[in-house]
Amino acid sequence: QLQLAESGGGLVQPGGSLTLSCVVSGDTREHFATGWFRQYPGKEREGIACIVSSDFRTYYADSVKGRFTISRDSGKNTMYLQMNSLKSEDTAIYYCAVDYPVEIAAHNWDNRFEYDYWGQGTQVTVSS
Repeated sequence: QLQLAESGGGLVQPGGSLTLSCVVSGDTREHFATGWFRQYPGKEREGIACIVSSDFRTYYADSVKGRFTISRDSGKNTMYLQMNSLKSEDTAIYYCAVDYPVEIAAHNWDNRFEYDYWGQGTQVTVSS
């Protein structure tokens, strides 16, 4: 079993930056895939970024490409989502998720059903 805990959400002005963290604990494995998802009220969770630890492949949704960066600190079992140039439409609850064993690939990394473990979510609000 794995436990995930997100942090770093909050209120930020448009154009600002935030970094979300996701700490993975429990029966950690060396190689797994971590995705970041977000959810708007009344909508399905959408995948926005993913990183595969074995080869550091990354995937991004078009809506965040060039503004968000996903990374991993293997020594700390912590994943990060650096969010720059934030817009009001980035306001959502953000979740991290782990896929183990790694089954995601370019065609399904943003499918929430591919992920096995989830954090509790952290609110990001972009507003002036």
